[in-house]
Amino acid sequence: MIVAGFGCHDGASVASLGNAYRRARLGQDAVVLATIEEGLTLLQQLSHEMQTPAVSVSDKYMSLQETKTQSEAALMARGVGSVAEAAALAAAGPGARLLSTRVMSEDGCATCAFAIGEEE
Repeated sequence: MIVAGFGCHDGASVASLGNAYRRARLGQDAVVLATIEEGLTLLQQLSHEMQTPAVSVSDKYMSLQETKTQSEAALMARGVGSVAEAAALAAAGPGARLLSTRVMSEDGCATCAFAIGEEE
């Protein structure tokens, strides 16, 4: 299962999320979109446009993930190096690995990373 994980700043829009997705995807399409609970409403708008389900991931599960990149803002706010990477890995399940590290949208308001996990 391929999951696109998202992080975003205040002021992010659906266009920000979509741009980050397109920049991070590397030819892969996600079957699930994931983010933190506070970002789910915005992500659901993108989910509707893409006809792809969106889920939220708890801080508890995100904190168990080892991210490849480190953001000061993410570390301070969530205790993870990258919200996008941690959300993608957590939603993809045990043994998941990153397909792409976080990529920022052109407007700097959103990040996206892709992970792949075992099929269920």
